[in-house]
Amino acid sequence: MICALSRCRYHRRSCYNLSNVTVALEAILSERHGLLETIFDSLAPVHADGHKFVAIGAAVTLLFFYIYPPLAWVFAFMTAYVIYFFRDPARVTPLKPGLVISPADGKISSIEKVRPPAELGLGDEERTRISTFLSVFDVHINRAPVPGKIARSVYSPGLFLNAALDKASEDNERRSIVIEMTDGREVGVVQIAGLVARRIVTFSEIGDTIGVGQRFGLIRFGSRVDVYLPVGKTALVNVGQRAVGGETIFADLLSDEPEREARRG
Repeated sequence: MICALSRCRYHRRSCYNLSNVTVALEAILSERHGLLETIFDSLAPVHADGHKFVAIGAAVTLLFFYIYPPLAWVFAFMTAYVIYFFRDPARVTPLKPGLVISPADGKISSIEKVRPPAELGLGDEERTRISTFLSVFDVHINRAPVPGKIARSVYSPGLFLNAALDKASEDNERRSIVIEMTDGREVGVVQIAGLVARRIVTFSEIGDTIGVGQRFGLIRFGSRVDVYLPVGKTALVNVGQRAVGGETIFADLLSDEPEREARRG
């Protein structure tokens, strides 16, 4: 009888210890799964326009690993940057009617009332222009700020000055696009090449219908994007603020809210 009781107590302790081990393993696996999810969620796919550059970089890297390995690491780093540059993360775009959404990632460098460029065909009356400067570390995919039809799309050759300069709006190479909304109002978007950028790519053509937040182009390696609001409308963002393309609200065309004040700190 004593031996039988001892065996029962032993089996209970074994089951209890096994249960603890199982719980601990589940906790570890859960933590690892959460970590892996976090890592994979932070990764973004490479846009199709960048595939050829990644392929070239990878081929050159492999070649130099065979010829001269020390230099191959330099090309490996450059290829990694190309992958990073052409990343195309998913965005959650507000769909409320009347909203104007940021077309690009970057820092808002200026908000001014100016006459729009002649090629936009928006007339001579002053409009609020919101300029977003994209560094070489920002996502360079551009997204439509409003839904509508592309009424005009004009390419203007020019210089490659620092895109942060005000005169870049008129002197630099650029692509000017006008989106006509269903109510007849028009919003201008200008992709401006910068000091490093040498290529403006546009995915949409005149007559295409585009949704708010939809990808319409990209600028390679540092640039600026200007948005021209309809006459009389003001910005709901401030200079120095970081904008997220396809998500940050630039303006509300159905609201009479005045310009917002902000402080840096």
